[in-house]
Amino acid sequence: MLSIMSDLPPHVLGVRATGAVTKEDFDNVLKPALESLRKRNGKINYLLLLETTVSNFTVGAWLDDVMLGIKHYSHWNRIAIVTNEKLVEKFSDAFNFVVPGNSKGFTLSELAAAKEWVSGVQ
Repeated sequence: MLSIMSDLPPHVLGVRATGAVTKEDFDNVLKPALESLRKRNGKINYLLLLETTVSNFTVGAWLDDVMLGIKHYSHWNRIAIVTNEKLVEKFSDAFNFVVPGNSKGFTLSELAAAKEWVSGVQ
């Protein structure tokens, strides 16, 4: 399930992933919030808090995730991925070479630092 985090500045979209994450979660939660942020700011500062394993994302959710990345390719400003899955955290750091803007991985214990970093203006 995806839910919007409410404790971030208005120029940052924070999404919490728990349990199973489906295509419907992307369609009903992430897509509208991401599009609204892009229309308001032109750039996207995005925090994903993974309190579930990536294996809980359905194939449809993964496909939507890729499509959103491509659709908003030039709009990414800062992407923070917060997880205790080391591979995902390292992938987030490496994402800097794939998309414009900056991406960074954080552990769950570093959530406060992730919020501060993703909220920064670039």
